Amino acid sequence: MTIPDLQAEPQAIVRLASETDFPGWREAARRLRARHVAPEAVIWTVDGAGNLLDAAGDTGAPSTFTVPRAFVELAGTVIRHRSDERFALLYRILCRLERETGLLAVKADPDVRKAHGFARAVAQAEHQMKAFTDFKRFAGADGGEVQVAWFEPAHRVTEAAAAFFVRRFANRRFSVLTPDVCAHWDTRELSFTPGADPADAPREDGLEDYWRSYCAAGFRPGQPARDRRNPPEARPIPQQIAHAEAPSPAMVGRTPSAPSPRAPPSGRLVRAAQRASRDASYDGQAVTTLEEVHAGVQMCRRCDLYRDATQGVSGEGPARARMMLVGEQPGDQEDLAGRPFVGPAGQMLDKALAAAGVPRDQTYVTNAVKHFKHELRGKKRIHKTPNAGEVTACRWWLENERRIVRPRVIVSLGATAALSVFGKPLAIGKMRQQALQLPDQAQGVVTYHPSYLLRLPDADAKAKAYALFVEDLKFAWSLAA
Repeated sequence: MTIPDLQAEPQAIVRLASETDFPGWREAARRLRARHVAPEAVIWTVDGAGNLLDAAGDTGAPSTFTVPRAFVELAGTVIRHRSDERFALLYRILCRLERETGLLAVKADPDVRKAHGFARAVAQAEHQMKAFTDFKRFAGADGGEVQVAWFEPAHRVTEAAAAFFVRRFANRRFSVLTPDVCAHWDTRELSFTPGADPADAPREDGLEDYWRSYCAAGFRPGQPARDRRNPPEARPIPQQIAHAEAPSPAMVGRTPSAPSPRAPPSGRLVRAAQRASRDASYDGQAVTTLEEVHAGVQMCRRCDLYRDATQGVSGEGPARARMMLVGEQPGDQEDLAGRPFVGPAGQMLDKALAAAGVPRDQTYVTNAVKHFKHELRGKKRIHKTPNAGEVTACRWWLENERRIVRPRVIVSLGATAALSVFGKPLAIGKMRQQALQLPDQAQGVVTYHPSYLLRLPDADAKAKAYALFVEDLKFAWSLAA
């Protein structure tokens, strides 16, 4: 069977409904392929019409040509890039796939390389939005609390990132205002409205007034997502939001964690970390300060755990500490606060350190894995143990922390931390109370993770394990001192 040559004529004009109208692009591409229209003969536009026109006035029938699932996933991401050539690039690759079935595996191909570059930029923009969107708490018209944020993403990722914020703040109302589209969650329904004007973007102290004026002019609480593309002038101006029906019952659930007091990394460090994550493997990057580690962890792509975490959580403590404590990974509260060991396990650790006579402010506390791995069960994020690949991928950061801090003793809290520190599994019960020599001349000590003590149901067993835990911390501190 021969494949008909693509025809450069007649010219076709595709009018998509929005800048991220992937279903519209996909349907148009299928029809264009059915008529064998060449990529250079297509003009892609966004005007809200959402239909396909051409010189002959015939839209054609959808093509039966199938493409690899990998291309569909790639196209769904690339479509959110801001480049004006993304529609044409994807259609060009689609046309080539019919003849070159293994095209996507050819990383050196200019089209494939550009598409993957677009996809990486979109993924990075989505991660940055998840990690750096700064919510402020305001009082809503009904007396409840509303969290509001202004963010300008590098690419059109607001709708994709909104689902993450819904999972993160399932029982809290919020609005995320961006120039592309604004997302609103009333604890029951996620809705979208047209983007806010970046020329009016507020400074931090003006966010509340800006949000209220924006809502009064263009946002109707509970507005369904299908109305998100309607321009404000096409809808009747709703009443002031203060007179709108409350979108949800009174707020429920726990009080959100206090924000981290840790100062954010400087713009220079963040930009350097962004360049490193974009241009080179972290294996080839040398970091010399803990600030660089903190900034780099935020941009890390060594494994996929960053996708669902709020932010990376690097270590905390003096730059020269005699003892380093290594846990498994951040928990739910650590993920929110951006600091290690601030939740229940951290409180247990503080109590045991005090009982062992170890000043926590003279120790460096970190984790083997820097992003929170979890699964959703209802509205709760339940901890999942990192696998060996994720521990290995994140070990690079721990090794840099060790090189910078240069502790005399490294205490592995639990099996995952021991795997990261020693590079092999260790039986905690058998290896307790031993000083294990490490290649960098530090002494290694293994003990239980504080969360293990919290999980013990029997009071006697918990008390015995706690006593052993305190003994191990005393032993480690004696080696460090």
